[in-house]
Amino acid sequence: MTSMSNYGDLRAELETLTTEAFRPELSEIDRLPTLEIARLMNGEDATVPTAVAAQLPLIAAAIDGIAERMARGGRLVYAGAGTAGRLGVLDASECPPTFNTDPTRVVGMIAGGPAALSTSIEGAEDSRELAAADLDAIAVTADDTVVGVSASGRTPYAVGAVEHARSRGALTVGLSCNAHSPLAAAADHGIEVVVGPELLTGSTRLKSGTAQKLVLNMLSTITMIRLGKTYGNLMVDVRASNEKLRARSRRIVALATGASDEEIEQALAATDGEVKNAILTILGEVDGPTAACLLEESQGHLRAALAKASG
Repeated sequence: MTSMSNYGDLRAELETLTTEAFRPELSEIDRLPTLEIARLMNGEDATVPTAVAAQLPLIAAAIDGIAERMARGGRLVYAGAGTAGRLGVLDASECPPTFNTDPTRVVGMIAGGPAALSTSIEGAEDSRELAAADLDAIAVTADDTVVGVSASGRTPYAVGAVEHARSRGALTVGLSCNAHSPLAAAADHGIEVVVGPELLTGSTRLKSGTAQKLVLNMLSTITMIRLGKTYGNLMVDVRASNEKLRARSRRIVALATGASDEEIEQALAATDGEVKNAILTILGEVDGPTAACLLEESQGHLRAALAKASG
Protein backbone atom coordinates (compact mmCIF):
# COMPACT_ATOMS: atom_id res chain seq x y z
CA MET A 1 0.00 0.00 0.00
CA THR A 2 1.32 3.44 -0.94
CA SER A 3 2.24 5.60 2.03
CA MET A 4 1.09 9.20 2.49
CA SER A 5 4.71 10.35 2.07
CA ASN A 6 4.86 8.63 -1.33
CA TYR A 7 1.63 10.35 -2.33
CA GLY A 8 3.13 13.65 -1.21
CA ASP A 9 6.24 13.04 -3.30
CA LEU A 10 4.14 12.16 -6.35
CA ARG A 11 1.95 15.22 -5.90
CA ALA A 12 5.02 17.45 -5.68
CA GLU A 13 6.39 15.83 -8.84
CA LEU A 14 3.13 16.31 -10.75
CA GLU A 15 3.07 19.98 -9.79
CA THR A 16 6.38 20.47 -11.65
CA LEU A 17 4.97 19.08 -14.93
CA THR A 18 3.74 21.48 -17.61
CA THR A 19 1.06 18.97 -18.64
CA GLU A 20 -0.39 19.06 -15.12
CA ALA A 21 -0.33 22.84 -14.62
CA PHE A 22 -3.49 24.61 -13.41
CA ARG A 23 -4.76 27.58 -15.43
CA PRO A 24 -6.63 30.01 -13.19
CA GLU A 25 -7.98 31.96 -16.17
CA LEU A 26 -10.07 28.90 -17.08
CA SER A 27 -11.39 28.27 -13.58
CA GLU A 28 -14.93 29.31 -14.56
CA ILE A 29 -15.00 27.67 -17.99
CA ASP A 30 -18.06 25.68 -16.96
CA ARG A 31 -20.06 28.90 -16.79
CA LEU A 32 -19.34 29.89 -20.40
CA PRO A 33 -21.67 29.29 -23.38
CA THR A 34 -20.99 26.02 -25.20
CA LEU A 35 -19.81 27.78 -28.36
CA GLU A 36 -17.28 29.82 -26.38
CA ILE A 37 -15.89 26.67 -24.73
CA ALA A 38 -15.63 25.07 -28.18
CA ARG A 39 -13.75 28.15 -29.46
CA LEU A 40 -11.34 28.00 -26.51
CA MET A 41 -10.73 24.29 -27.06
CA ASN A 42 -10.21 24.74 -30.80
CA GLY A 43 -7.73 27.54 -30.12
CA GLU A 44 -5.80 25.26 -27.77
CA ASP A 45 -5.72 22.47 -30.36
CA ALA A 46 -4.40 24.86 -33.02
CA THR A 47 -1.16 25.28 -31.03
CA VAL A 48 -0.24 21.59 -31.21
CA PRO A 49 1.25 21.43 -34.76
CA THR A 50 3.62 24.30 -33.89
CA ALA A 51 4.88 22.36 -30.88
CA VAL A 52 5.39 19.29 -33.09
CA ALA A 53 7.24 21.43 -35.68
CA ALA A 54 9.86 22.35 -33.08
CA GLN A 55 10.76 18.65 -32.79
CA LEU A 56 10.90 17.77 -36.50
CA PRO A 57 14.70 17.29 -36.75
CA LEU A 58 14.56 14.88 -33.80
CA ILE A 59 11.55 13.08 -35.26
CA ALA A 60 13.32 12.70 -38.63
CA ALA A 61 16.46 11.31 -36.98
CA ALA A 62 14.35 8.75 -35.11
CA ILE A 63 12.55 7.72 -38.32
CA ASP A 64 15.84 7.13 -40.15
CA GLY A 65 16.95 4.85 -37.30
CA ILE A 66 13.63 2.97 -37.31
CA ALA A 67 13.66 2.49 -41.09
CA GLU A 68 17.24 1.22 -41.05
CA ARG A 69 16.32 -1.49 -38.55
CA MET A 70 13.01 -2.40 -40.16
CA ALA A 71 14.80 -2.79 -43.51
CA ARG A 72 16.85 -5.60 -41.98
CA GLY A 73 13.81 -7.34 -40.51
CA GLY A 74 13.31 -5.49 -37.24
CA ARG A 75 10.04 -4.43 -35.66
CA LEU A 76 8.57 -1.12 -34.49
CA VAL A 77 7.12 -1.50 -30.99
CA TYR A 78 5.08 1.15 -29.16
CA ALA A 79 4.78 0.95 -25.38
CA GLY A 80 2.56 3.13 -23.22
CA ALA A 81 -0.17 3.25 -20.60
CA GLY A 82 -3.66 4.73 -20.74
CA THR A 83 -4.24 7.18 -23.61
CA ALA A 84 -0.62 6.94 -24.77
CA GLY A 85 -0.82 3.15 -24.93
CA ARG A 86 -4.13 3.24 -26.81
CA LEU A 87 -2.71 5.64 -29.40
CA GLY A 88 0.23 3.32 -29.96
CA VAL A 89 -2.04 0.31 -30.43
CA LEU A 90 -4.21 2.35 -32.83
CA ASP A 91 -1.22 3.35 -34.97
CA ALA A 92 0.14 -0.20 -35.03
CA SER A 93 -3.24 -1.71 -35.94
CA GLU A 94 -3.60 0.60 -38.95
CA CYS A 95 -0.30 -0.42 -40.58
CA PRO A 96 -1.41 -3.82 -42.01
CA PRO A 97 -4.40 -2.47 -43.99
CA THR A 98 -2.54 0.68 -45.09
CA PHE A 99 0.87 -0.75 -45.93
CA ASN A 100 0.25 -4.51 -46.10
CA THR A 101 2.73 -5.06 -43.26
CA ASP A 102 2.74 -8.31 -41.33
CA PRO A 103 0.82 -7.65 -38.07
CA THR A 104 3.92 -8.66 -36.11
CA ARG A 105 6.08 -5.92 -37.68
CA VAL A 106 4.46 -2.91 -35.97
CA VAL A 107 3.29 -3.76 -32.46
CA GLY A 108 1.37 -1.75 -29.86
CA MET A 109 1.86 -2.72 -26.21
CA ILE A 110 -0.39 -1.20 -23.55
CA ALA A 111 0.08 -1.54 -19.80
CA GLY A 112 -2.49 -4.05 -18.59
CA GLY A 113 -2.82 -5.79 -21.96
CA PRO A 114 -5.72 -5.73 -24.48
CA ALA A 115 -8.35 -5.24 -21.75
CA ALA A 116 -6.82 -1.81 -21.07
CA LEU A 117 -7.91 -0.62 -24.52
CA SER A 118 -11.52 -0.25 -23.42
CA THR A 119 -11.24 -0.34 -19.63
CA SER A 120 -9.02 1.83 -17.49
CA ILE A 121 -6.34 -0.34 -15.85
CA GLU A 122 -4.34 2.64 -14.66
CA GLY A 123 -2.45 0.79 -11.91
CA ALA A 124 -0.58 -1.17 -14.58
CA GLU A 125 1.26 1.99 -15.61
CA ASP A 126 3.25 1.96 -12.36
CA SER A 127 5.18 -1.22 -13.20
CA ARG A 128 8.55 -1.19 -14.95
CA GLU A 129 8.67 -4.95 -14.45
CA LEU A 130 5.45 -5.41 -16.41
CA ALA A 131 6.99 -3.53 -19.35
CA ALA A 132 10.10 -5.72 -19.25
CA ALA A 133 7.97 -8.87 -19.15
CA ASP A 134 5.83 -7.67 -22.09
CA LEU A 135 8.97 -7.00 -24.16
CA ASP A 136 10.50 -10.34 -23.22
CA ALA A 137 7.28 -12.03 -24.33
CA ILE A 138 7.90 -10.80 -27.89
CA ALA A 139 11.69 -11.38 -27.62
CA VAL A 140 12.93 -7.87 -28.45
CA THR A 141 16.30 -7.80 -30.24
CA ALA A 142 18.88 -5.28 -31.45
CA ASP A 143 17.07 -5.05 -34.82
CA ASP A 144 13.91 -3.70 -33.16
CA THR A 145 12.90 -0.18 -32.16
CA VAL A 146 10.88 0.44 -29.00
CA VAL A 147 9.02 3.76 -28.68
CA GLY A 148 7.97 4.64 -25.14
CA VAL A 149 4.99 7.00 -25.18
CA SER A 150 3.98 9.06 -22.13
CA ALA A 151 2.55 12.56 -21.85
CA SER A 152 4.17 13.13 -18.46
CA GLY A 153 7.41 11.51 -19.56
CA ARG A 154 7.65 9.77 -16.18
CA THR A 155 5.22 6.83 -16.51
CA PRO A 156 7.11 3.79 -15.10
CA TYR A 157 5.73 1.40 -17.75
CA ALA A 158 6.97 3.57 -20.64
CA VAL A 159 10.32 4.42 -19.02
CA GLY A 160 10.80 0.77 -18.03
CA ALA A 161 10.07 -0.37 -21.58
CA VAL A 162 12.71 1.98 -23.00
CA GLU A 163 15.31 1.01 -20.38
CA HIS A 164 14.72 -2.71 -20.86
CA ALA A 165 14.75 -2.43 -24.67
CA ARG A 166 18.01 -0.50 -24.56
CA SER A 167 19.57 -3.20 -22.39
CA ARG A 168 18.66 -5.66 -25.16
CA GLY A 169 20.41 -3.50 -27.77
CA ALA A 170 17.23 -2.20 -29.41
CA LEU A 171 16.94 1.36 -30.71
CA THR A 172 14.80 3.42 -28.33
CA VAL A 173 12.62 6.50 -28.74
CA GLY A 174 11.00 8.42 -25.88
CA LEU A 175 7.93 10.49 -26.83
CA SER A 176 6.83 12.89 -24.10
CA CYS A 177 4.98 16.19 -23.71
CA ASN A 178 7.18 17.63 -20.95
CA ALA A 179 10.70 19.01 -21.22
CA HIS A 180 13.60 17.32 -19.42
CA SER A 181 11.62 14.09 -18.97
CA PRO A 182 13.05 10.83 -17.59
CA LEU A 183 11.59 9.08 -20.66
CA ALA A 184 13.51 11.21 -23.17
CA ALA A 185 16.66 10.92 -21.05
CA ALA A 186 16.40 7.13 -21.05
CA ALA A 187 16.02 6.87 -24.85
CA ASP A 188 18.44 7.09 -27.77
CA HIS A 189 16.04 9.57 -29.38
CA GLY A 190 14.14 11.85 -27.01
CA ILE A 191 11.18 13.70 -28.56
CA GLU A 192 9.50 16.21 -26.23
CA VAL A 193 6.49 17.98 -27.74
CA VAL A 194 5.70 20.61 -25.11
CA VAL A 195 2.08 21.62 -25.69
CA GLY A 196 1.58 23.38 -22.36
CA PRO A 197 -1.17 23.04 -19.75
CA GLU A 198 -4.41 21.38 -20.79
CA LEU A 199 -7.84 23.01 -21.01
CA LEU A 200 -8.94 20.62 -18.25
CA THR A 201 -6.15 20.41 -15.70
CA GLY A 202 -4.13 17.24 -16.22
CA SER A 203 -6.38 15.79 -18.94
CA THR A 204 -3.57 14.66 -21.21
CA ARG A 205 -5.87 12.93 -23.68
CA LEU A 206 -6.41 16.44 -25.08
CA LYS A 207 -3.47 18.44 -26.53
CA SER A 208 -0.91 15.90 -25.37
CA GLY A 209 -2.88 13.07 -26.96
CA THR A 210 -3.24 15.03 -30.19
CA ALA A 211 0.51 15.72 -30.25
CA GLN A 212 1.31 12.04 -29.68
CA LYS A 213 -1.09 11.01 -32.49
CA LEU A 214 0.60 13.44 -34.91
CA VAL A 215 4.08 12.17 -34.06
CA LEU A 216 3.06 8.50 -34.22
CA ASN A 217 1.49 9.19 -37.64
CA MET A 218 4.88 10.51 -38.75
CA LEU A 219 6.92 7.67 -37.27
CA SER A 220 4.94 4.94 -39.00
CA THR A 221 4.02 6.71 -42.26
CA ILE A 222 7.45 8.15 -43.10
CA THR A 223 9.16 4.91 -42.07
CA MET A 224 6.91 3.09 -44.56
CA ILE A 225 7.73 5.66 -47.25
CA ARG A 226 11.45 5.01 -46.59
CA LEU A 227 10.82 1.25 -46.85
CA GLY A 228 9.26 1.59 -50.31
CA LYS A 229 5.70 0.97 -49.18
CA THR A 230 4.53 3.90 -51.32
CA TYR A 231 5.09 5.13 -54.88
CA GLY A 232 5.08 8.89 -54.66
CA ASN A 233 2.11 9.59 -52.41
CA LEU A 234 0.19 6.48 -53.47
CA MET A 235 -0.44 3.58 -51.10
CA VAL A 236 0.78 0.90 -53.51
CA ASP A 237 0.98 -1.75 -50.78
CA VAL A 238 -2.64 -1.29 -49.66
CA ARG A 239 -4.35 -4.60 -48.89
CA ALA A 240 -7.62 -4.90 -50.82
CA SER A 241 -9.69 -6.66 -48.17
CA ASN A 242 -13.10 -5.12 -48.92
CA GLU A 243 -15.02 -3.48 -51.78
CA LYS A 244 -13.88 0.05 -50.89
CA LEU A 245 -10.24 -1.02 -50.88
CA ARG A 246 -10.63 -2.97 -54.12
CA ALA A 247 -12.01 0.18 -55.75
CA ARG A 248 -9.13 2.17 -54.23
CA SER A 249 -6.65 -0.36 -55.63
CA ARG A 250 -7.96 0.20 -59.15
CA ARG A 251 -7.81 3.95 -58.68
CA ILE A 252 -4.21 3.80 -57.42
CA VAL A 253 -3.15 1.78 -60.47
CA ALA A 254 -4.96 4.29 -62.70
CA LEU A 255 -3.28 7.29 -61.03
CA ALA A 256 0.16 5.66 -61.26
CA THR A 257 -0.13 4.47 -64.85
CA GLY A 258 -2.88 6.35 -66.71
CA ALA A 259 -3.92 2.96 -68.10
CA SER A 260 -7.42 2.10 -69.32
CA ASP A 261 -9.88 0.26 -67.11
CA GLU A 262 -9.41 -2.86 -69.25
CA GLU A 263 -5.60 -2.77 -68.89
CA ILE A 264 -5.93 -2.26 -65.14
CA GLU A 265 -8.26 -5.25 -64.76
CA GLN A 266 -5.88 -7.43 -66.77
CA ALA A 267 -2.87 -6.28 -64.74
CA LEU A 268 -4.58 -6.91 -61.39
CA ALA A 269 -5.75 -10.32 -62.59
CA ALA A 270 -2.20 -11.20 -63.65
CA THR A 271 -0.75 -10.19 -60.28
CA ASP A 272 -3.37 -11.64 -57.93
CA GLY A 273 -4.63 -8.15 -57.08
CA GLU A 274 -1.24 -6.83 -55.92
CA VAL A 275 -1.29 -3.11 -56.72
CA LYS A 276 2.50 -2.61 -56.79
CA ASN A 277 2.98 -5.61 -59.09
CA ALA A 278 0.15 -4.48 -61.37
CA ILE A 279 1.71 -1.04 -61.79
CA LEU A 280 5.05 -2.66 -62.63
CA THR A 281 3.52 -4.91 -65.30
CA ILE A 282 2.00 -1.85 -66.99
CA LEU A 283 4.81 0.70 -66.67
CA GLY A 284 7.64 -1.82 -66.96
CA GLU A 285 5.89 -3.82 -69.69
CA VAL A 286 6.64 -7.14 -67.98
CA ASP A 287 4.46 -10.13 -67.03
CA GLY A 288 3.23 -10.94 -63.52
CA PRO A 289 5.96 -13.42 -62.50
CA THR A 290 8.70 -11.08 -63.79
CA ALA A 291 7.18 -8.18 -61.82
CA ALA A 292 7.22 -10.28 -58.65
CA CYS A 293 10.90 -11.21 -59.21
CA LEU A 294 11.94 -7.61 -59.90
CA LEU A 295 10.20 -6.37 -56.76
CA GLU A 296 11.80 -9.08 -54.65
CA GLU A 297 15.25 -8.14 -56.03
CA SER A 298 14.47 -4.48 -55.22
CA GLN A 299 13.34 -5.18 -51.62
CA GLY A 300 9.84 -4.04 -52.57
CA HIS A 301 10.87 -0.60 -53.86
CA LEU A 302 8.76 0.04 -56.98
CA ARG A 303 11.00 2.81 -58.38
CA ALA A 304 14.04 0.54 -58.19
CA ALA A 305 12.12 -2.32 -59.82
CA LEU A 306 10.98 -0.02 -62.64
CA ALA A 307 14.57 1.03 -63.23
CA LYS A 308 15.57 -2.65 -63.51
CA ALA A 309 12.67 -3.35 -65.90
CA SER A 310 13.59 -0.49 -68.22
CA GLY A 311 17.34 -1.05 -67.87
